[in-house]
Amino acid sequence: MAADAMTRSAGDSAPGPSALESLADAAYTPYWLEDPGRPRARPALVGDEHCDLLVIGGGYSGLWTALIAKERDPDRDVVLLEGQEIGWAASGRNGGFCAASLTHGLGNGLARWPGEQAELERLGHRNLDEIEAAVARYGIDCDFERTGEIDVATEPHQIEELRETAELTARLGVAEQEFLDRDAVRAEVDSPTFLAGLWDRKGVAMVHPAKLAWGLKRACAELGVRIYEHTPAERLTSAGAAMAVCTPYGRVRARQVALATNAFPALVRRVRPYVVPVYDHALMTEPLTEEQLGAIGWKRRQGLSDTNNHFHYFRITADHRILWGGYDIIYRYGGRVRAEYDHHPATYRTLAQNFFRCFPQLEGVRFSHAWGGAIDTCSRFSAFFGSAHGGRVVYALGYTGLGVGATRFGAEVMLDLLGGEPSERTRLEMVRSKPLPFPPEPVRWAGIGITQWSMTRADENGGRRNLWLKAMDKMGLGFDS
Repeated sequence: MAADAMTRSAGDSAPGPSALESLADAAYTPYWLEDPGRPRARPALVGDEHCDLLVIGGGYSGLWTALIAKERDPDRDVVLLEGQEIGWAASGRNGGFCAASLTHGLGNGLARWPGEQAELERLGHRNLDEIEAAVARYGIDCDFERTGEIDVATEPHQIEELRETAELTARLGVAEQEFLDRDAVRAEVDSPTFLAGLWDRKGVAMVHPAKLAWGLKRACAELGVRIYEHTPAERLTSAGAAMAVCTPYGRVRARQVALATNAFPALVRRVRPYVVPVYDHALMTEPLTEEQLGAIGWKRRQGLSDTNNHFHYFRITADHRILWGGYDIIYRYGGRVRAEYDHHPATYRTLAQNFFRCFPQLEGVRFSHAWGGAIDTCSRFSAFFGSAHGGRVVYALGYTGLGVGATRFGAEVMLDLLGGEPSERTRLEMVRSKPLPFPPEPVRWAGIGITQWSMTRADENGGRRNLWLKAMDKMGLGFDS
């Protein structure tokens, strides 16, 4: 294992020639960001600005915060700063699974907030409804399809786990989920590896992630948000009754600030130990022919994910490609985020091999794109919230790969906190509590490595968790992608 990168050991045989050949022509760039509708970047900030609310970060978290702030109060003066371009980072690189879950799944939520899980599910489904309504209201062309998602069992022990989850959601009355036996799941999507499935029919939508970000950018601008791209925020300080943020060519004075920087280092330094950036990767196939599509079914276009600790997520795009991502989780010593870390050929090889294991009937399909990017994870796998500088600065971080949908909820929480009035969101234990921070290096590096090794062993041993994972569960610590 390299000294710089910590990754899950595949534990599989070397990729065969067909898997390697499938990657020969792949472009090392996010498929979504090559869309011809990509808007031009707005100019950088030069000089001084003043505003009521400054939003730092131009991904989903920041865009939803700016948009909802203007919806709540059209007279509020809002400025948004983005260090590179809108949608350039995680918001333009993810799989496009827009989920209702605010807790990274029902099991994680029940383990942490059992008394309010029904409320969290209700708020999460309402949040997804409001995303769908906003897409329609602002005419955002992002291929929004509320097809749901099927979690599939690929190991025998996972079948009963899916059945139990279906029964639990029925008792809670919070979701429309259907257990599918082997024949039923393969009637939806045909893979010889699928043993059962759990179809969440209404709780997940598929989107073109970059087009969603670009559409939110346009909607914000139309409501009067002033957006500056290629404008990194370098320093945050108090300036009397206001806050001041320095940028390379200027400065912004704002009455309030919302930090939406996610995987990138927070300007409030005491928050940094709560988040580590991990790298996730994906492949995109060439467009499938009618014959190839017919060989796998998938007519209802649901998102899919297997239920291993090191899981794959996969879906069909509007132009009949398959996105295939996940599996490896890569942590760089010291939590560094750099452009050269976006690509990891060893992970691409593993992904390609596992793709053809799942869909052997697609032998000969080639991948057109391969890419990666950093996501922010915390020890409880779901977002946490807080304030600083006497309540003038707020933040929402730690979405752990579920930010396409949950960031809108996080934006509402940040605006509630800035408003200073209790709400149904700010009363939640999930909002009022913090995850455990990660330890400093090198303990962090060693702990993540042991956890990854243990998760791999659990996948290979019928889901049985060793003493290390049981101890981490008891402490509320974890590591996921």
